[in-house]
Amino acid sequence: MFIDSVKFTVFSGKGGQGCASFRREKFVIKGGPDGGDGGKGGDVYFQVDNNTDTLSWYKGRAVLKANNGRPGEGRNKTGKSADPLILVVPPGTQVIDNQTGEVLLDLLEEGQKELFLEGGKGGLGNTHFKNASNQRPTYCQPGLPGQSLEIRLELKLIADVGLVGYPNVGKSTLISTSSNASPEIANYEFTTITPKLGVVEVGDFNSFVMADIPGIIDGASEGRGLGLEFLKHIERTKTLLFMIDIANYRTTIEQYQVLKEEVKKFSTELSGRNFAIALTKVDAYYGEDLEGDIKAFIEDIGLEVSSSNEYGFDKSLPYYVQDLTFNKFDEQKPFFVLPISSVTHLNTNSIRFALYELIGQNK
Repeated sequence: MFIDSVKFTVFSGKGGQGCASFRREKFVIKGGPDGGDGGKGGDVYFQVDNNTDTLSWYKGRAVLKANNGRPGEGRNKTGKSADPLILVVPPGTQVIDNQTGEVLLDLLEEGQKELFLEGGKGGLGNTHFKNASNQRPTYCQPGLPGQSLEIRLELKLIADVGLVGYPNVGKSTLISTSSNASPEIANYEFTTITPKLGVVEVGDFNSFVMADIPGIIDGASEGRGLGLEFLKHIERTKTLLFMIDIANYRTTIEQYQVLKEEVKKFSTELSGRNFAIALTKVDAYYGEDLEGDIKAFIEDIGLEVSSSNEYGFDKSLPYYVQDLTFNKFDEQKPFFVLPISSVTHLNTNSIRFALYELIGQNK
């Protein structure tokens, strides 16, 4: 089960109480105080593990608590300190204060381990309080209490390319043909109800991660459909691939404008990321002039059809790609506008290399 948001209260452990004890041995007259200190309460840590990809372990857990330290004992024996509570999370997890909304930790790197709450200090035993005027102290300290906080964990997937499009535009089909992911594919909207990640191989030694999120509809940034719930999963992506269904009853320019607007409403920072456009389902096009409609869309967004073929694009249909001859990348324009068909594999191989080049523009 994919869980990307959980809420619970976490407690660090209480320190163990100090001991009030006196030395009692045969032939030792009036042995002095020998009460040991209490042990330290358990700390709370967060640790990132690449083998974890969901927060499902935390579902249904209202409270998570580290153990308390053990009390001190006679003969100056210090109580055992409690083991830390280590909370394992997938990369991309944010730890948020549920009361204020403040992001307390942003956990990204494999193996990253962060101290979150420190356990209470153990109390001192009565041996610490002996002096010339009080040679028989009966007082010892209680352990200090641990800390507690109501938190929310939010998982935001980390990917190089995020697929953005209306429901049923071919996002799952593209990621299944281009990567090692196996999402559900069917001929109805909202087939994808949870985000999917896939590793796309580019040659023998290079690869990048592609993220497929549930479809976005008009009003997604205001809570319609599934968009608001999962738009956060493209917040961390370096680049966006807008997927426009050329066989849809909506016009291509309408789809593009709505998607751009919804992403901008959700996050102005996200809307400024480098992006490209894929015109999908050209194999299912039912109009009379496929070439003319593609060319018209390219011109509608203020671009011109390209003749460059650096990435091996199929020349049977018009396309646009930025000319990087002089290493000038225009972030205000899409890197490419490319017709594709995941069914007939039109341009599906070339788009991998073009996307890899686009990712490199972020460095």
